[in-house]
Amino acid sequence: MTTLGLIGSGNIGSTLARLAVDAGIDVVLSNSRGPETLAGLVDELGPHARAATAEEAAALGDLVVVTIPLKHLRDVPVEPLRGKVVLDTGNYYPERDGSIPELDDESTTTSELLQAHLPESRVVKAFNNIYFEHLATLARPAGDPERSVLAIAGDDASAKAEASALIDRLGYDTHDVGPLAEGWRYQRDTAAYAALYGDPSTSYPDWKPRTVKLDLLLQQLDAAARYRDM
Repeated sequence: MTTLGLIGSGNIGSTLARLAVDAGIDVVLSNSRGPETLAGLVDELGPHARAATAEEAAALGDLVVVTIPLKHLRDVPVEPLRGKVVLDTGNYYPERDGSIPELDDESTTTSELLQAHLPESRVVKAFNNIYFEHLATLARPAGDPERSVLAIAGDDASAKAEASALIDRLGYDTHDVGPLAEGWRYQRDTAAYAALYGDPSTSYPDWKPRTVKLDLLLQQLDAAARYRDM
């Protein structure tokens, strides 16, 4: 891939943009407030970055990241994402997103909702369970003994392979948790959520990052509990 599209340029989106530019990948950034509001970030990122509308970011990206509050899911453009791999970083926060019955009763997951909205795209759940500052500081080149692993889930094997290749370039190994339906195992407030990548001797917002190897990730994924069982 040569271009990463970003629908949403908040903490996670801007961090991914920085990692991508550092890896030699062009980025097209968008947000809900218009390209002109991203001028400062684009200037910081340099010639490999440009600002655009969400539709343009979707059309121009070889892979596209959707990183917006879940309540705005219906604003994600459908047509320019047909056939594309879409990485979903979303989490459900009822106090922010409003009540979503099918998430409240756990009959589906956040990324399955996005997949339903984008029926001809190939959605992969990624980057939703790591604090943006840890995402920035834990990235390591392939082979580095301090490299961390990130969970991914998706219903399409080739899409997960493409997502893994991107994540490898950004500085992380990946572990395939399975289909999108299994993405609940690293959703908000589970054992494999954001605190996993923080030193347990520290606390939010002063978490120090810690390297997460596969054995620790697997342990926390196995410890996942449904909200109704917490």
